[in-house]
This record gives sequence, structure tokens and C-alpha cells, in this order.
Amino acid sequence: MPEGRPLSMTFSFDLIKEDDRTAARAGMMRTPHGDVPTPVFAPVGTLATVKAMTPADLHELGATLILANTYHLYLRPGADLVARMGGLHRFMGWDGPILTDSGGFQVFSLEGLRQITDDGVTFRSHIDGSIHTFTPELVITAQEKLGADIIMAFDECPDPTDYDYNVQAMERTHRWAERCLAAKTRDDQALFGIVQGGVFADLRAQSAEFLTSLDFAGYGIGGLSVGETKAEMHAMLEVLHPLLPRHKPRYLMGVGSPEDLFECVARGVDQFDCVLPTRIARNGAALTRRGRLNLRNARFADDPAPIEEDCPCYTCRTFSRAYLRHLIVAKEITGLRLTTLHNLHFMLETMRRIRRSILDGTFADYKAEFLASYQPVPGK
Repeated sequence: MPEGRPLSMTFSFDLIKEDDRTAARAGMMRTPHGDVPTPVFAPVGTLATVKAMTPADLHELGATLILANTYHLYLRPGADLVARMGGLHRFMGWDGPILTDSGGFQVFSLEGLRQITDDGVTFRSHIDGSIHTFTPELVITAQEKLGADIIMAFDECPDPTDYDYNVQAMERTHRWAERCLAAKTRDDQALFGIVQGGVFADLRAQSAEFLTSLDFAGYGIGGLSVGETKAEMHAMLEVLHPLLPRHKPRYLMGVGSPEDLFECVARGVDQFDCVLPTRIARNGAALTRRGRLNLRNARFADDPAPIEEDCPCYTCRTFSRAYLRHLIVAKEITGLRLTTLHNLHFMLETMRRIRRSILDGTFADYKAEFLASYQPVPGK
């Protein structure tokens, strides 16, 4: 944190503009470590690092919020160690806002390695097989030790298409949300509740009604992009838009392909995170306005063009597709780093343009123009 920069101890959200033709919103989240213009895309830094990027890179790219993962940091290096090192901001050298998720999704994805009760979830570590139990109280304590600006309630993330089980998981999520609120002790962290209910409109409405009655600082929308169709995801966002408080941020968890940014912003979402831009970069894929480029493809072996013409990122200003392909095929770390840098620039700049278009009243036109030329990956 630069000297002289004051730290606010509170969190707030100001709704600045609502689009006339869609449900898109532009706002400003204010956190102890800085302001976050919304809608916002948050790069994922699961283990207290956005893979292949330094904090200086992220600042240069214009990132205003990053995400870290409670489950992974609890297991390694441990929340107590992070706290002794001065908290997550100091530990990882990032002075901007941080969000930590509760670890619920990761725990519930450990099928065969975990047991769920009303008290919490007992699971085996994917690292060494050791046994741990996550309760709402432990998860809040761990996140308080990590010291993120925004923390998430512990929830259960079920198969979105099983109605009976979604009823059970939703009710358990609600009980855990109350326990999370009761366990919270720090006043410099904003706690978000998480709406569940699968692909069922009545359950989503019930969950929104219950959680908004608890007056969280913001609301995560969980249990989407976990096997349902895009149409089902969009339908659930349309159900929730009029039910979630206008003056609180809405965070669609784990969602954020380029087309999702447009479609979900249009349905009232303010906040996204997704591993996609960094993960596909490590597989040699680059994002462009027309879709993905597989830089491993032989046709790029002697291509002198940048990943994308007119892209101002360092990678595109400096290197050709031919050079990047060479690095990737040769398994040089620099190739993954340069592709990651471009992909994050693409996502962050796209979101900045989305926000500007909401403010100037042209979002619907920008959305139509972008989606007309962008080719998403089939089935994704």
C-alpha cells in the first residue's frame, strides 16, 4: 500500500446508471483497499497469485479486484501463517481489493472425499489426504485471518438439476448464512450471502427472499455454470434481477467467458470471476474479438501478425503469433506468461468498454456488435 493512501474501514456500493434497454448496471464498490468500478471482472488468484502474473502486471493491466480461494489457502500455506505474515494483501504484495470465496464449491466438488451434515462438511485434503471439517464458523474465521475486503458465506453447491436435493441444499445454505453472520467479527470486511436453488425459479426466489432479509453487504449467485445450459443460467438471472436489492452488488460466481460478460451484465450482474483467460492461456489459446486462437496451430508458425491487430497490450505491441507459437510449442514459460497477459487484458478491457457503454447509453448496441462477430467455443 503506497504511503499516505488512507484506508476506509467500510464497504459501500453506489448505483450510478441503469441501462434503459436492458438490466445492465454501472456502479462503484468502495472497499478498504480501493474503489472497484462495476461491472467488474476479477482475475482468479486461487493460491494468492494470478498464475504467471505479478501484482505489478495486474496494476498495469488495470485490474481492480482479484479473487483468492479459502479452501486452497487454508490447506496450504494455512490461514494462520498468512495472518502472521500480515494478511493476504501484504503476503502476496497486492495493495488492491481482494475477494475470498468460502471454499464451498471446492469442498463440494470433492465427491467421494467429503461428508455433508447440517453442522458442516468433513473432507479429505486433495494434497495429502488429511481430514478436515469446514463449518460456517471456521470458514468465516479463516477468511478473517486472510483479511480480504470481500468475504463469502459458506454455502452448499449441489447438482443444479435435482429439485429435491436443491431444496435441502438451499435450506442448509440459509442456516449456514445465519451462522456466518453471527460468526463475523471484523468490521472492515464485507460479507456476501450466496443465493442457491439450482435451475428452479421458485427456489431461486425463495433463496433471494430469505437472504435479502438478512441484509448482507452483497449477494453472490452460486450454483450456476456447473452443468446447466446457458439458457437455464440466463433464466435464473432474469428471475433474480427484480428480487435482489438494487442498492447491493450482485456477484455471479465462477462465470466469465467473453460472451457471458455481455449476456449476464444485460441481466443485472455486477461482478464476475473466472479462471478461463488464465487457464486457456496455459494451453496456448488466446482470446480475440472473433473468438479463440489456438496458437499451437501450425498455420501460425510463420505468421508475423500479433494475436490481435490494434490490441494495445504489451504482448501484441511486441511479439508475433509466430514467436508466441514457438514459445508455447517449446514449452517456454515466457509463452504462457505473454498469452496470459494478453487474455487478461482482453477481459479487463472488454469489461471497461461494457461499463463505458452503460454510462453513455450504448450498451445494447455494443453487445449486439460484439456478439455478432464473436464465435464462442461450441458447448461452452
